[in-house]
Amino acid sequence: MTDGDTKSRAPRADEQAPVPHAADRHDLIRVHGARENNLKDVSIEIPKRRLTVFTGVSGSGKSSLVFDTIAAESQRLINETYSAFVQGFMPTLARPEVDVLEGLTTAIIVDQQRLGADPRSTVGTATDVNAMLRILFSRLGEPHIGPPSAYAFNVPSVRASGAITVERGDRKTERATFERTGGMCPGCEGRGTVSDIDLAQLFDDSKSLAEGALTIPGYTSGGWNHRLYAESGFVDRDKPIREYTEKERADFLHHEPVRMKIAGINMTYEGLVPRIQKSFLAKDKEGMQPHIRAFVERAVTFTTCPDCDGTRLSEGARASKIKKISIADACAMQISDLADWVRGLDEPSVAPLLTALQLTLDSFVEIGLGYLSLDRPSGTLSGGEAQRVKMIRHLGSSLTDVTYVFDEPTIGLHPHDIRRMNDLLLQLRDKGNTVLVVEHKPETIVIADHVVDLGPGAGTGGGTVCFEGTVDGLRAAGTVTGRHLDDRAAVKESVRTPTGALKIRGASTHNLRDVDVDIPLGVLTVVTGVAGSGKSSLVHGSIPAGEEVVSVDQGAIRGSRRSNPATYTGLLDPIRKAFAKANGVKPALFSANSEGACPTCNGAGVVYTDLGMMAGVSSTCEDCEGKRFQPAVLEHLLGGRDISEVLAMSVTEAEEFFGSGEAHTPAAQRILARLVDVGLGYLSLGQPLTTLSGGERQRLKLATHMADKGGVYVLDEPTTGLHLADVEQLLGLLDRLVDSGKSVIVVEHHQAVMAHADWIIDLGPGAGHDGGKIVFEGTPADLVAARSTLTGEHLAEYVGA
Repeated sequence: MTDGDTKSRAPRADEQAPVPHAADRHDLIRVHGARENNLKDVSIEIPKRRLTVFTGVSGSGKSSLVFDTIAAESQRLINETYSAFVQGFMPTLARPEVDVLEGLTTAIIVDQQRLGADPRSTVGTATDVNAMLRILFSRLGEPHIGPPSAYAFNVPSVRASGAITVERGDRKTERATFERTGGMCPGCEGRGTVSDIDLAQLFDDSKSLAEGALTIPGYTSGGWNHRLYAESGFVDRDKPIREYTEKERADFLHHEPVRMKIAGINMTYEGLVPRIQKSFLAKDKEGMQPHIRAFVERAVTFTTCPDCDGTRLSEGARASKIKKISIADACAMQISDLADWVRGLDEPSVAPLLTALQLTLDSFVEIGLGYLSLDRPSGTLSGGEAQRVKMIRHLGSSLTDVTYVFDEPTIGLHPHDIRRMNDLLLQLRDKGNTVLVVEHKPETIVIADHVVDLGPGAGTGGGTVCFEGTVDGLRAAGTVTGRHLDDRAAVKESVRTPTGALKIRGASTHNLRDVDVDIPLGVLTVVTGVAGSGKSSLVHGSIPAGEEVVSVDQGAIRGSRRSNPATYTGLLDPIRKAFAKANGVKPALFSANSEGACPTCNGAGVVYTDLGMMAGVSSTCEDCEGKRFQPAVLEHLLGGRDISEVLAMSVTEAEEFFGSGEAHTPAAQRILARLVDVGLGYLSLGQPLTTLSGGERQRLKLATHMADKGGVYVLDEPTTGLHLADVEQLLGLLDRLVDSGKSVIVVEHHQAVMAHADWIIDLGPGAGHDGGKIVFEGTPADLVAARSTLTGEHLAEYVGA
């Protein structure tokens, strides 16, 4: 019998095929009946230990399926394995709306949430590299100044004297002194900057307190903050502030905290300056309400701390060195240079520490963040940079069979860097992990083992699975994503003529090297370059902010679950007034946060029930049936609709409703037209802002700014979160802005936007100290023809030149 015969021989009756082990059956994540947000009873099976990409137009339900269903349930189940005591310290997660979820593994979410903007949080502290460096310097630094805490800018030095009694059973121990050496600079308390308050912004010294001298938000006459000073007895409330004696002025501005009775109530009185520092300066400026943020920007100037020269560290920590380098020098180095310096250290006593530090620093370089420095404040990182910083700790992890969930990991990446990111995603998969990626960029979609395309539309028009299978299957499927996957924009044949120029001279923010550039006005200008080349530094740090410049960035919209597109854009005001006028009642009745709110749920539409140790649940309010208003309010109609029905409308429906007939409201229609213009016609007016994706939030901001009088629009990657099909609509919007006489400057990596530009400014040639220079200025056609830069090569490849 030949080999061929042997191979084709059927097994004998007494031979049995090997039975698969029961544990090997669980190679799929099964989702059945998912109904979170706009999902319509979605059922899919996702292969484990493969790279699955979720695609679909913005608002089609990708994040609802991946983050709000699969990842959320995985995290909730893990939290439930902890004791009730531990769960008390963890966020409570509600069970997602889904019938069956099987085959889940531990989910690690690597999202685009910005890292905390605490003034003492840096890239080094956020990634544990600082902790390793502190141990290294405490072992090898000369002169030796103490333990690792002596090199930490978050730890103050403490010296206490006096009897400290420690009781252990029958024994008592007395200590006379207690000492701890910390590395915090005492001048700036580890912040690197010191603040100076402009007193002229706090009060009008020509007036007395009784006349309302205080000009601080929340300190108006009659309020408690005002009465604290006016009725304290330390100063004469009827005397103009400029006439205070030296003692009165000191008591008013700098008095130490003291408990006393003011207006019959026990209160703590302290000087105005320390009170302002505690109530305003100790908080993250980005989290403040707009009017308070404007006050802080007016009243407070921040300058580099003269004691530590911005390093945040004490004199001792700066003096201790390894090979002439202090820990402050190490943190200020570009990470790629720091990795080389650590590689040159050879000290057997700390060999394992040096190996771990080297691996972490090399991960930064590998992931395309070698241009950062460890002392960079974490709040200044872009969403894409923050996501890649979070990836650092997972790259060297020995964990396998984990589900990694990524939210558009290519955001903020130049085409050159996307290839690097793709390699990292494949690397995680090849270690035996399940990798789920929500993505729009074709470069990343094509490397997927499995694709799930949601749609067909957005909002209520989406929420179903249009296609599931391979990339080639997607191309042939005829879905919106499949049709646009191989779209390639052509380079513009004729470009607009500039009407003037915005001159930037000697720009040196961050890594810019004394850059001189003329940004043409009256045209569409795209600023591009690899991540870290200096684009944002040039656009945001050098273009003078003023009334003429409207900047729309990617910062999160601050708002509670009560905030929605109608409240954020100011649309609710004309709607409330129209309802009030039509029914002869007060506008406040038509606000779910005011008089018209349902008393049972306080206008939230749902009732939240805390179940103690278990995840809390939210249920629709039985009294208002989720409509958020009192029944009496819903009796008032406009154009045959009540206020809850109007808030349930999509933007497109509402534009038609307020455009004509009895409900005709020009002020509302103008705002709605702008929302349609930026591609948000599918959003419902009452949808909570917390459910919007990053791209939707930026376009919502753009819609609100389109009414501004500014002549120069600065946009930061407006294609973020946009489906391939929606990019065309965005280009149309940018064209309309330019044609209406505006100048549009876009920081962008998307080749379709580059190809559509009138003028391109390319920064580079590399990132960090290898960038910061203008490597090309001209039209897209010239850039493609020259192919002299990385951007030029990728754009030429994209347009098929």
